[in-house]
Amino acid sequence: MKKIGLLLLTILLNLNLSFSQTESEIDLLLNGISETENSKEITKTEQAKKIIAFGENSLKTLADFFTDSTLTKVKSECQERNLTKGEIAIIIADRIEGMPYFIVTGVQNCTMEFCENNPNLIEYYLPWIEKDGGKSFKEKYINWLASYDRKSKSERRKEKRKLKKEKT
Repeated sequence: MKKIGLLLLTILLNLNLSFSQTESEIDLLLNGISETENSKEITKTEQAKKIIAFGENSLKTLADFFTDSTLTKVKSECQERNLTKGEIAIIIADRIEGMPYFIVTGVQNCTMEFCENNPNLIEYYLPWIEKDGGKSFKEKYINWLASYDRKSKSERRKEKRKLKKEKT
């Protein structure tokens, strides 16, 4: 019986580790991306592909890095400067799930013609994001992640059913 219990515990722990992304794992991958020379190449790196493959499960962990002001080797032609580690995390998070730019930045841009052939649309908004070190942006982003509007229709139905059950 002890062997079965130990086996089940081992399997459970392995499943837990394989489906969740630790902050240190994301940190190492972001460090690898930090060696890229051009911001347009960020999402083409193996490290970025790994983070993107984690999917929406990695969004909250990525958000923890949004305020990281560590300067990287990644040059943004559009911003004419090197990006921070936090800005790289923002670009990757936007690639995993497109952000509602107005909601999280407070800035609306209808033309998106700021930088030709740049796949990182959020890069346009970086000057507004960095005004307070990214703190306000991070807070708005986390609120948006948890928002009702972001949830799928099935998630909304489940919430409604749960609320109805609680009322009765």
